Amino acid sequence: MLKELRAAVVAIVVLTVLLGVGYPLAMTAVGQTVFPGKADGSLVERDGRVVGSSLIGQDHDGDPRFFQDRPSATGYAPSATFFNNLGPNSADLAAQLKEAAAAYLKRERPTSPGLTVGDIPPDAVTTSASGVDPHISPENAEIQARRVAAARGLPLATVMDLVADATDQAFLGFAGEDGVNVLELNLALEGR
Repeated sequence: MLKELRAAVVAIVVLTVLLGVGYPLAMTAVGQTVFPGKADGSLVERDGRVVGSSLIGQDHDGDPRFFQDRPSATGYAPSATFFNNLGPNSADLAAQLKEAAAAYLKRERPTSPGLTVGDIPPDAVTTSASGVDPHISPENAEIQARRVAAARGLPLATVMDLVADATDQAFLGFAGEDGVNVLELNLALEGR
């Protein structure tokens, strides 16, 4: 019995060192060597300071000069990603969607007068699975482009060109959906 106990303890120690220390260190080394930017969180720097991550949405406080990310269940906190976990028959979800749609219409209707609830893209009122998705749909960006162009005094065509440049195409052209990275788009606007 003592022999089996000793073997079990040795196995636990060896496996803990290998899988609990060795493997994570090896993966960190590979990540830092092969994908240094991604391993460090895909941080975006401007003028020597970090302004965000290309993987995490941000709150722009409703500033009309900026494109707005989709709603977040986390308040855009990258350390606490989760979704709202409300089902399609939830009264709370219905109220949340109604409130988000009203806010979207209030923000966008001055520059898109004919906009109705039926015209609002789903990503404009729903949270993403992580709560911090940095992308919006091209349809959402097109609606917001009118407001941003007016607020910045830019031609709509100029803003739409920036939207096209910040649009990530679906993987292999068919897997997933096109998405506009809001951080990259807002930084491009600021760079003008």
